[in-house]
Amino acid sequence: MRRGLLNYLLVAVCILLAPLFFSGSYLLNVLVFAGINTMLAVALNLLVGYAGQISLGHAAFFGLGAYLSGVLTTTYGWDPWLTMPVAALSVGILAFIVGFPILKLKGHYLAMATLGLGIIVYIVFNEWVDVTGGPSGLSGIPNLHLGTLVFDGDRRNYYLVWSCALCCMLLSCNLANSRLGRAFRAIHDAEVAARVLGVNARLLKVQVFALSAAVCALAGSLYAHVMTFIEPATFGFNTSVELLTMVVIGGLGSTYGPFLGALLLTLLPEFLRVMRDYDIVFYGGMLMVMTIFLPGGLVRGIPGLWHKPLALRRAKGDAADA
Repeated sequence: MRRGLLNYLLVAVCILLAPLFFSGSYLLNVLVFAGINTMLAVALNLLVGYAGQISLGHAAFFGLGAYLSGVLTTTYGWDPWLTMPVAALSVGILAFIVGFPILKLKGHYLAMATLGLGIIVYIVFNEWVDVTGGPSGLSGIPNLHLGTLVFDGDRRNYYLVWSCALCCMLLSCNLANSRLGRAFRAIHDAEVAARVLGVNARLLKVQVFALSAAVCALAGSLYAHVMTFIEPATFGFNTSVELLTMVVIGGLGSTYGPFLGALLLTLLPEFLRVMRDYDIVFYGGMLMVMTIFLPGGLVRGIPGLWHKPLALRRAKGDAADA
């Protein structure tokens, strides 16, 4: 427990001190999006990594949080700080209600159901022009502010977003080490055995689905107030796939895997812009290599690359002694 806390504090200090080493605002702006993606990846990891339930529609919850905050502030004049918990709570309740029929399904059927949910929500964003602005998007969303401090710059947005991201990571860490987290892992490993031992698997799956959706909605609210403009294309199927890729690349069911996956897959496209038309080839090749040689993700795969040669050398030494 103490080691986990020290690791978390080390990561937090590195994140909070990072802006001191950047002179330009462009990379800082990219890291703001990395923080939002970290929140989304942590949320999806709660469902996929801990509870073992696949989802291809989490971009819908991300978009619902963004549009709820955007519409309530621009159309109805709500305070931005009030819209964020309202959006998270509303989306969480919606996910809880929808989760009961959806999470009866398993495997490919569950993936298709969540994909369908995401497509329906995307169509609503795109077609409900009077409320969402349709394909043209919704503009004029106000920045968050604390008194006279307005979060309208890259550095201020960086600390705002990453403070929320660190809180989400702390939530994930505490949940993983709790009795509830152990129940989630039991469902992930053997749902039938967990039911036999008295775990209410159906209710727990719906609860983690709702919690995951609420965190995504909170990230959506932050995104809306940071960007001050949102459009349906941001919350489509591609975003759901990218989020799932972040979780898988970082490491399913790990505390810092979503953080590493989000950081890598947010920064990498920016560095590959110099390759122009060949960047997607490099990107796809890297994903293939990591999937084949690092099936446990970055968190488990990199230490495995170090320990495997040591284990082979030790086995050879024992064989020579024999």
